[in-house]
This record gives sequence, C-alpha cells and structure tokens, in this order.
Amino acid sequence: VQLVESGGGLVQPGGSLRLSCVASGRAFSILAMGWFRQAPGKEREFVAAMSRFAGITAYGDSMKGRVTISRDNAKNTLFLQMNALRPEDTAVYYCADRTSNTVERSPSMYDFWGQGTQVTVSS
Repeated sequence: VQLVESGGGLVQPGGSLRLSCVASGRAFSILAMGWFRQAPGKEREFVAAMSRFAGITAYGDSMKGRVTISRDNAKNTLFLQMNALRPEDTAVYYCADRTSNTVERSPSMYDFWGQGTQVTVSS
C-alpha cells in the first residue's frame, strides 16, 4: 500500500488548509485511516482517525473542534479539513492506515504511512 499526502503549505494564523491522502496498491485491505503530526523535537501526535465502515471518527485533543476528517472510499482518499490554524500547529502531517476497522490513537497501531506533508502556520 502506498499513501501520498498533499495539501500542505504556508498559511497565516487563523487560516485553513485541506489535506488529502490517496491510497494505492492493495487499497482494498485498508480499513481505518488516520492523520498524525510531528513537530521538530516532539513525538508523533494523533490528530484524527476514521473507520472505513460506519463512519466512526476520533479526534485528538490538540486540534479537536478545529479539524474535520472525512474520506471517499470509492476513491481511496482521506481528507483533513483544518481551520483556525495556529503557529503551534506547524508540523509534518502524516496519513496512516491499518488493516482493521477499529479507530486507534496510537501510531504503533497503524500499518502503513505516507511520506508526510509540511504545514507551516506563520505570519
């Protein structure tokens, strides 16, 4: 499975970005998918995750209320809409997936990872 993220970039505080993650390869085996982020010198942090079936979602505390996760199963694509961005949201954002439909918050529970997309929030 290959995961390719896009949509990152430079945005001013208070701005919005929409990240996308396209899965290819054995995409039929992907069930739950998630977004994580990692800032320099910090551990990888859970942002949001969503199951393939039933649309179950979970959000991390740091961005809860400012992000919305969604997916298009027909196109094997995961999205992350981010609003009201803050300088502390600056990080590399990663897409990940697992071969189980349960939503998990720990990075160790995910099987495949994308290369990441940089999000920089600065004026």
